[in-house]
Amino acid sequence: MEIYEQTTSNRRKSWLLLLVFFAIMFVLGVLISMSFDAGMFGAVAIMVFALIYAVVMYYWLGSTLILSVNKAHEAKRKDYLHLFNTVEGLSIAAGIPVPKIYVIKDKSPNAFATGRDPKHASVAVTTGLLERLNRMELEGVIAHELSHIKNYDIRFTMLAIALIGAIGILAGFATRMWWYGGRGRGGKGAGPIIIIAIIAGILAPFIAQLVKLAISRKREYMADATGALLTRYPQGLADALKKISKAEPMKSADETSAPLYIVNPFGKKFIGNLYSTHPPIEDRIKALEKM
Repeated sequence: MEIYEQTTSNRRKSWLLLLVFFAIMFVLGVLISMSFDAGMFGAVAIMVFALIYAVVMYYWLGSTLILSVNKAHEAKRKDYLHLFNTVEGLSIAAGIPVPKIYVIKDKSPNAFATGRDPKHASVAVTTGLLERLNRMELEGVIAHELSHIKNYDIRFTMLAIALIGAIGILAGFATRMWWYGGRGRGGKGAGPIIIIAIIAGILAPFIAQLVKLAISRKREYMADATGALLTRYPQGLADALKKISKAEPMKSADETSAPLYIVNPFGKKFIGNLYSTHPPIEDRIKALEKM
């Protein structure tokens, strides 16, 4: 698939996946509202509360917390001049503000981007990445991360994480309704509604997590394509992915931040691709080498 076609396709699919989040939240809100005879007004109120919570979480999660839990430290130009030159040059080519640059002291090569938007973005790379990759490979990785920023993937990912938190709150409330006021309201139909709400409360976080993982995988393909378009040399990123995939797991990475990295920092093997935060490396490399 051509670069432009792949980028357009992944953007469309990612937005469809995000809509699933809102659908799950709406269903949970309706079930909870019906259990308390609050009608559609109650469902809307619950939905608004969940969205407000998600927005607060979105701003609170921001790049500062993500960078902190991954033990990233802001880089100094005099210590990492080549890295600064690479990021600045590719940022100009991408037409975005130069993000803040952070370094993680870890021997395993990896990198990620985070933030709310291109004006409030950061890029973090490990010392292992700087030591093991050549110039073209490093440019490929940086271009990939800047693509996440340019395409607003960083905002999309932060929203997804925040929405999962909101769904978790609604689901937790639904599973506890049997023990509170909802059990004694709603007449004869309350029992079945409560049972449905409890089942939905149990399944919703699981479904939301799967959607989050799917969003992450789609975004990686999209960033690969956009990064290749930026450098005009897809093989550079393909070679970088080969090196990174063979490296040892990271020691500094945070578990919840795994979807942000260019490659799963823990090198975990899952049963199938359904539970993976990233697409198979082999598939990403093949896609890049066909461009």
